[in-house]
Amino acid sequence: MKLSSNRSVLNWIIILVSFLIVSLIMWNTYRFFQKFKEEERVKMENFSAAQIELSKTQDLNGNISEFPLKIIQSNTTTPMIIVDSKGFFQSNNIDLEGKNSQQYLQKLSEKFAKENPPLEVVYDGEVLSTLYYGNSILLNKLKYYPMALVLIILLFAGLIYFFYRSSRSATQNKLWTAMAKETAHQIGTPLSSLIGWAELLKNENVNSTYIDEINNDIQRLETITERFSKIGSIPQLAAIDIVTATQTSIQYLQSRSSQLVHFDIKLPATPILVQLNEELYNWTIENLVKNGIDAMKGKGQISLELHTTHQDVIVEISDRGSGIPKKQFKTIFETGYTTKKRGWGLGLSLAKRIVEQYHNGKIKVLSSEIGKGTTIQITLKKITES
Repeated sequence: MKLSSNRSVLNWIIILVSFLIVSLIMWNTYRFFQKFKEEERVKMENFSAAQIELSKTQDLNGNISEFPLKIIQSNTTTPMIIVDSKGFFQSNNIDLEGKNSQQYLQKLSEKFAKENPPLEVVYDGEVLSTLYYGNSILLNKLKYYPMALVLIILLFAGLIYFFYRSSRSATQNKLWTAMAKETAHQIGTPLSSLIGWAELLKNENVNSTYIDEINNDIQRLETITERFSKIGSIPQLAAIDIVTATQTSIQYLQSRSSQLVHFDIKLPATPILVQLNEELYNWTIENLVKNGIDAMKGKGQISLELHTTHQDVIVEISDRGSGIPKKQFKTIFETGYTTKKRGWGLGLSLAKRIVEQYHNGKIKVLSSEIGKGTTIQITLKKITES
C-alpha cells in the first residue's frame, strides 16, 4: 500500500515537472516571438526613415544617397507594400505571378494592417506614402511553433497514458492469473478428500440418492477447478457443436434455478461447429444468465437465442431486469464493476476475457432500457466448410 502511494506521488511529481518545463518552453517561445516581431518593426521603421532620407537627398542635389538606398535594398525577407499619395501600390518580397497586382496588393495590404500597424512616410508635413508589411517567413514559422509543440506534447502524453494503461493491464492480468491458479490449487485439496469420503460412504450402505447428490457436487467442484486452472493458462480449443454446448449449459442452469425464473430458449435444429473450449464457454453463459437473474431480483424471463450469419455465430441473452444506462455499456465489463452489495465484479469481466482473449470473439451490450431489461450479445466465428 505504501509502495503504491509512493509511486502515485512520484507520478504526480513527474507530471508537474513536465508541465512546468513545457510552460517555460512555451513562455520563452512567446517572448522570442514578440522580440523578433519588435525587431521586424524596427527594421520597417528604418526602412521608412531611409525613404525620407532618400527624398531629402533627391530634393537637395538630385543625387541618390547610397546609405538609405542600401537600407532599402537590404530587406529581402519581410513582405511589404508601399502605397503612394496617388494610391498606387508597389510591393517587395511578394510573388505577384498570375495575379491582378493592384487588386491583390490592396487586399493584401488590409491583411497586413491587421498583423502590424502601417507606417507613414512623412516629409515636410506631407504623407509621401504608407508602408504595409507582414510577418516574414521565419516569423510565421515561429508563430506556429507553440502549436506544434503542444501537439507533440499531447502525442507524448497519449503515449505515456497508453504505456501506463498497458502496464496496469499487464499487472492486473498477472494478478488475475495468479489468483486463478491459487484458487484451483486451494479447491483441489479438499476436493480430493471429498472424493475419498464419498467412496467410504458407498461402503456404509448410505442412501444412494445422497451419494449421487454428493457426486454431482464433487463433479461440479471439479468443473470449477478445471475452469480456474484454464484461466491461468492458454486454453485448448476444439471444433465443438455450439448448439449442443449451449443446450447443456442452459439445462444445467434450469435445473438449479428458481421456478420463478422462466427460460425461453431458441436454438437451431442443426449442429454448428465453432473453435471452442466448452468448459469456459459454459462458464460464460452461466455468468451472463446469473447476472440476468440477479438483475430481475430472482424472478422473470431469461431469453437465449442462437442464430448465424454467413461467417459468425451470434448468441443473445436477454433479461427483463432493471436495465443499464447507455454510458455504462462498456464500463460493466471492467474488472471490479458491480451494482451488487456483495460481489467482486468479476463475472462480466471474466466473460469478456473468455470470449475476446481466448476465443477471438466479441461481447457487448446489444441493447438495454431502464426498467425493461438488457440484451448481451456474443459473436464467435463459425467453422465454415472449405
